[in-house]
Amino acid sequence: MANFSFYFASCALLLLTLSGRTSTGLPVTALGAERCARCSLLFRSLLLNITELLNGNVLCFGIISDEVVVRSKAETLLACAPVLNQNSGCRMQRNSTFSESECLRNIMEDLAYYDAAIKSYLKSPLRSHEEESALLNPTLEIIKSLKNCSLMPTGENDSSEEDAAQIWGNETYANRQEMCKMMRGFHVRAITINRAMGYISSGDHRK
Repeated sequence: MANFSFYFASCALLLLTLSGRTSTGLPVTALGAERCARCSLLFRSLLLNITELLNGNVLCFGIISDEVVVRSKAETLLACAPVLNQNSGCRMQRNSTFSESECLRNIMEDLAYYDAAIKSYLKSPLRSHEEESALLNPTLEIIKSLKNCSLMPTGENDSSEEDAAQIWGNETYANRQEMCKMMRGFHVRAITINRAMGYISSGDHRK
């Protein structure tokens, strides 16, 4: 019981931090306290993992371009935008009703795509297979745990794998350049996902 209370409190604190809320009340989430804690901490770990990966000197070594590319076809940014508040000037907020299931479905589609993309990258010609595998395998492990987190079915299909496989060619530098740009995009998407989890946990969309 003590562990349950600890994880619930950790989830609440984490999600309030991610969503920028200052309320002192514990959020109530449809995901359930235990699942909320587990999934939210995993999403936070994913964001930290990608941040460290991009700050390292392996994946983006020697790449001058700072281009950011989001290749996933999931509409997470739109689907997970919070409901428009009359007192808010944020243009990305929506006027329509927020759908928690639609937001989560798009999040899981993102995970399915990036999982397929990273796996296919590791099968392509690499500058240093040992270094890059050691770098990206922990990311795959976090994604695997998130896909088993039971938010909802992933919707993963052959199209994700086919789309991802078409990115890579036979030149190691070109592949790594594309991977660097894609992971920057994944980093941006991970920030969006963490904020979305904070919004869902707050329960504002159910008021």
